[in-house]
Amino acid sequence: METAILEQQTTSQATPAGTSTPSAPRFTDFNISDSLKSRLSSAGYVTPTPVQAGAIPPALEGADILATASTGTGKTLSFLVPILERLDATSQPSTRAKRNHIRALILLPTRELAMQVLEAYFKLMPAAKHDAVLICGGLSENTQFDNLDRGPRLVVATPGRLEDFLRRREIDLSKVDMFVLDEVDRMLDMGFLPAIRRIVTAVPKGRQTMCYSATLDANIQEIVRDYVKSPVRIQIGTTSKPSDRVELRVYTVMQDQKLGLLNQMLNEEQGTFLVFSRTKHGADRIARKLEKLGHDTNAIHGDRSQSQRSAALKGFATGKHRVLVATDVAARGIDISDIAHVVNYDLPNASEDFVHRIGRTGRAGAKGVATTYVMPQERHDARKLERELKIKFEWREADKNIEKEERNKPLDLNSINGAPAADADPIDALLALETRSWRGGGAAQPAGAGSNSGNRPGSRSRRRGPGQGGRPQGNGGGGSHSSRNGSSSRGTRSGSRPTRGNRGR
Repeated sequence: METAILEQQTTSQATPAGTSTPSAPRFTDFNISDSLKSRLSSAGYVTPTPVQAGAIPPALEGADILATASTGTGKTLSFLVPILERLDATSQPSTRAKRNHIRALILLPTRELAMQVLEAYFKLMPAAKHDAVLICGGLSENTQFDNLDRGPRLVVATPGRLEDFLRRREIDLSKVDMFVLDEVDRMLDMGFLPAIRRIVTAVPKGRQTMCYSATLDANIQEIVRDYVKSPVRIQIGTTSKPSDRVELRVYTVMQDQKLGLLNQMLNEEQGTFLVFSRTKHGADRIARKLEKLGHDTNAIHGDRSQSQRSAALKGFATGKHRVLVATDVAARGIDISDIAHVVNYDLPNASEDFVHRIGRTGRAGAKGVATTYVMPQERHDARKLERELKIKFEWREADKNIEKEERNKPLDLNSINGAPAADADPIDALLALETRSWRGGGAAQPAGAGSNSGNRPGSRSRRRGPGQGGRPQGNGGGGSHSSRNGSSSRGTRSGSRPTRGNRGR
């Protein structure tokens, strides 16, 4: 496999979006239908990015693709164009009289990325709203089953939920002839390898496979070599380091002055800020305190429901919120082209996480600023990042006079809720302390309060049963099957609807 990759390697250097050379190709130069050329033009796509120019021509000829490119380089369109061309040439969208098989499958690590790919698809296929469906956790199973019943030709999915549907025989992938694995490295980081292996066995061996990744180390090559055959190797720029368009700053700052430094940056600099916290609770705390300081802020992390995450991303993209505080779950799930600043409020755990975080700014040819807060005891770790990524930070010292954040402020037992009370009863003061803890004033909340822990969207450990808004599960709630022909013993939404064994046909 490695020999085939080297022989067919296509290497390009990334150039800023919107610029071209006299020899630069255009989408109209590709061997695609006039209809697709027209739709691309109407959507504003004129000049392909380097990864699109490198991957689309061989993909149109049916070759497998193994591509590495940094985030924000246009990978989505590089596989959507070949998929659309193949679908247009070989089939038509389903109708009530004739249902299609699933012909193309795109697998991504997060719901947000999957939704963005689906949005890009519908931008080029505005009249085929039922031709592609989203399969992922955190959304209604009933809606996803209904969408599969309409006969979509394209499925965009996350590995966990798709594997679950396969296990329950709710989806048929036996006719898939185009298979895309996007953000392969991130899916492996998230522990999806067993699910990916199960999914790969469900699609035909004669399919065309396109693999995309921001990095491609030896471990990833070892895994994907079983999925692609004599692939065309696309390598755009250097994928193991941040983009050269991003200015890299480091501030040495004490923990209790990070919030003050962030507030100062927000007051002095223009543009939107994406702030990364190491923990979910930290993200909520930072967002809450920034709101109190007068900044329009929202948070996104794994404990937020899908509707909350979607609303936060939409508010950030449209300018309703200037600041979005996120955990690393969002590092790959945010595809917004004009983020001005990325702030590592907490130092990331690994160099790969740093690259993915920084990749949220400086996209599509724009410039960006990435600032990392480093406490004195973390200097060694930051220097290690410089060595591993072969980058150079612009080191700065935070102002020593920056206001310090008050955390776990002691309660004055001579006052009640901060108001002087000479005759205050100490018991009342202690009650005020207890009240402060459950009002969400920064103290720990009782178990089960506030967060969605134990009831996360998509969690398989606590399935809803009949009468709880979920899909009836039949005997035992396990979604078992009563026969070998694929019929399901799963109940129906009304309790009486029969179930077809092979969905997706």
